[in-house]
Amino acid sequence: MPAITTPLTPTPYPDANALLEYALTHLRALLGDQFVGMYLFGSLALNAFTDGSDVDYVVVTESALPDTTIAQLAALHERIAALPMRYATEIEAAYIPRAAFRRYDYGDRHHPHIDRGVGERLTVRQFDEDWIVQRYVLYQHGITVAGPDVRTLLDPVTADALNSAVRIILDSWWCPMLDDPIKLLHLGYQAYAVLSMCRMAYTLEHGAVLSKPAAAQWMIGRLPEYADVIRRALDWQIKTDDLVQTQAMIRLVCAQSQIIRSNHESRL
Repeated sequence: MPAITTPLTPTPYPDANALLEYALTHLRALLGDQFVGMYLFGSLALNAFTDGSDVDYVVVTESALPDTTIAQLAALHERIAALPMRYATEIEAAYIPRAAFRRYDYGDRHHPHIDRGVGERLTVRQFDEDWIVQRYVLYQHGITVAGPDVRTLLDPVTADALNSAVRIILDSWWCPMLDDPIKLLHLGYQAYAVLSMCRMAYTLEHGAVLSKPAAAQWMIGRLPEYADVIRRALDWQIKTDDLVQTQAMIRLVCAQSQIIRSNHESRL
């Protein structure tokens, strides 16, 4: 009698589960003893998954992967993207050695990664401070697809470390857009900016991370004058003339960050 296999069901979404099962089966075969575990973060972990969401996962490996294995991973992702499966081109995946996964290490932050989107390829890239935020989500909300409990592989991320990471992201990426808003002229990116400001403002105030929809509702309650632009961002219906309010939100959150930084430095 053939063995009965139980379908993989880490999420409530059958299409996402089918894609994850395909990926997991082939990753285990490819990585062999290097495979430690596979974990979900992002909207799936934060209970905010929608038709427009991506499938975020990280695979932890025993050690850094050789170039030949990274090339095989890239080929696997090309095959996955060609599958007639929902979300096949909506995967964002990272492959991180066990030691580097445990805590954010400025000396070891180049790892294989692929972004969502048609034509995207897996490459080795630098993981910046946003990975501290993702590690927080993984520790607090991560879903184990296979392997040991994700908390056994991670050190907790403190509220101070989380806030520091958000301030660095604001300083290096978002605040410069007040003087150079070229990226914000793309309306989809502008919607992403509005929702990111909601999340960052919440993190700076509470030392925790919410999903984009939850953070948006929190921000509407806190700053109702931005309710309309936030709701349009949630629906990905940002308008060209929303740029003024979008930059105003960025300015507010950058100022919030500076106040927190000044208060911290005054206590040292």
